[in-house]
Amino acid sequence: MTRFTIAAAQYPIEALADWDAYVAKLTGWVERAGAGGAALAVFPEYGAMELASLDPATMSDLRGSIATVSALLPQVDALHRELAARHGLHILAASAPFQRADGRFVNRARLFAPNGKVGVQDKLIMTRFEREAWGIHGGAPLRLFETVLGKIGITICYDSEFPLLARSQVEAGMELLLVPSCTEAALGYWRVRLGAQARALEGQCYAVHSPTVGQADWSPAVDSNRGAAAIYGPPDRGFPDDGVVALGEMDASQWVFAEVDLARVADLRADGGVLNARHWAEQPGAQALPAVELVDLR
Repeated sequence: MTRFTIAAAQYPIEALADWDAYVAKLTGWVERAGAGGAALAVFPEYGAMELASLDPATMSDLRGSIATVSALLPQVDALHRELAARHGLHILAASAPFQRADGRFVNRARLFAPNGKVGVQDKLIMTRFEREAWGIHGGAPLRLFETVLGKIGITICYDSEFPLLARSQVEAGMELLLVPSCTEAALGYWRVRLGAQARALEGQCYAVHSPTVGQADWSPAVDSNRGAAAIYGPPDRGFPDDGVVALGEMDASQWVFAEVDLARVADLRADGGVLNARHWAEQPGAQALPAVELVDLR
């Protein structure tokens, strides 16, 4: 499959009355993505932090909320796995703190395939807030996921601002980059947006940006959320002049849909107006790239 529809979420962080409220919310979002024809639904970074509201004792405690959400991940992932199978689509779940065996927490995204397989990508580079205030650590390795839709990479929020990560995925064959984000101010949103667009330009590929939106004053972690979901491509033949394939309304709660055709990625890399992906190697130091682990979700 080279041509399919993607749904990118502008996902609102909300206080939840109970677990059933979360199930109803997530189920409704996935159902609307499926009804819009999506084969891939992309949720944002730290969208799972709304689950901290289920424990009033820790919801307003920065470190305590991490442990609360991490403990719920087995239930959260079981729900995503069931929804992906029921609706026959791939789902990038909203990332969440995950506690490793060594006791440290990482920021983990999970990609669910309809066949039940799951791929995991941890955020590699932490923002100042994550490392200085929240105690979230960088994870590894960098991965590329082979799916029936194509080769999918994930760079979580801040990671998208570091070009060698996505470039390593491009070298491994990436056609589609997912960029889930959580930014409290418009300037943070623009940093991630510009990073996503630059990665689409350099790699001659699609980049899908999904942010959190809305106010959650009860949370010390995700209290303010700004952004607009989008699907970007390289500004070249067959794409819009500005590379913006689809763009949502700033700060609205919504899905943003776009049809993509990964055959265009191959065409541009072979014979585009420019050949950014091929000519990357002509830069001094271009071969100093991190390793990429391939994961088969087919």
